[in-house]
Amino acid sequence: MDRSRLSRFAWLSIAAAVVTIALKIGAWRLTGSVGLLSDAMESFVNLAAAVMTLAMIAIAARPPDEEHAYGYGKAEYFSSGTEGALILVAAGGIVWAAVGRLLHPEPVERIGIGLGLSVGASLVNLAVARVLLATGRRHHSIALEADGQHLMTDVWTSAGVILAIGAVALTGWNRLDPLIALAVAAQIVWTGVSLIRRSWLGLLDRALAPEELDALRSVLDRHGSPEIRFHALRTRQAAARRFVSMHVLVPGEWTVSRGHALLESIESDVRAAIPNATVITHLEALEDPASFEDQQLDRALVGEPPPP
Repeated sequence: MDRSRLSRFAWLSIAAAVVTIALKIGAWRLTGSVGLLSDAMESFVNLAAAVMTLAMIAIAARPPDEEHAYGYGKAEYFSSGTEGALILVAAGGIVWAAVGRLLHPEPVERIGIGLGLSVGASLVNLAVARVLLATGRRHHSIALEADGQHLMTDVWTSAGVILAIGAVALTGWNRLDPLIALAVAAQIVWTGVSLIRRSWLGLLDRALAPEELDALRSVLDRHGSPEIRFHALRTRQAAARRFVSMHVLVPGEWTVSRGHALLESIESDVRAAIPNATVITHLEALEDPASFEDQQLDRALVGEPPPP
């Protein structure tokens, strides 16, 4: 799929956020529940995150140019990182409202209609979250996947709030409402921190995921032999893009044509095993000692004197 077409899923998330905000605000106004208010506040975060996702997907879809030869894929990490930060802000607002209600409890009113609206909002989020998660994983879009994870968390926290309101109606213990709101805040803090951490690691050029590294090693094992060896293998990922580089060592007596044909075969097989991979290979002579002098991770340091 053309990466620019992924923006339609961000529009779907925006529409879902607007609908759920309206439903949850209505539920809060009817019941006065701080738990439902906390749920509504997280939906405002969903809307802001969906708008950010739309913008970053549009940037990430740009083709490489002279100033950005590796493309714009890392823009998606700004979306997921911002979403994580917004979640933490929402959690702070929830705690503020919940502590006040815990100190000064108030009864929850018109529970039936309020819960009905909240359940409707949760069903909307559930449907959209499943679409975003499936699309994000299929097309390696961390922005859509993060948005889907956030919506799915919203579904579970909404379920907790709904159960809490039902428990208040059954027991009459009004402090249960703000206590559940505090539990919701703790849950979304965990989600926010996780998203920020994942975005941070992506911006730091983290290596490929273990399952992708296994697929890469499987390809190299098929091509390897006593006269064909590999080293200086390096990988990184930038949202949907994957980058793989390696040195391929072959006998020095091989012709350029034979060596080039081997590299073309290896690169083709790696791209088939790892979607969206850019593969760079470097051919070296197996019997030349110089071929083994540049294996360290930062090859820019080769030949420099050791630190004192």
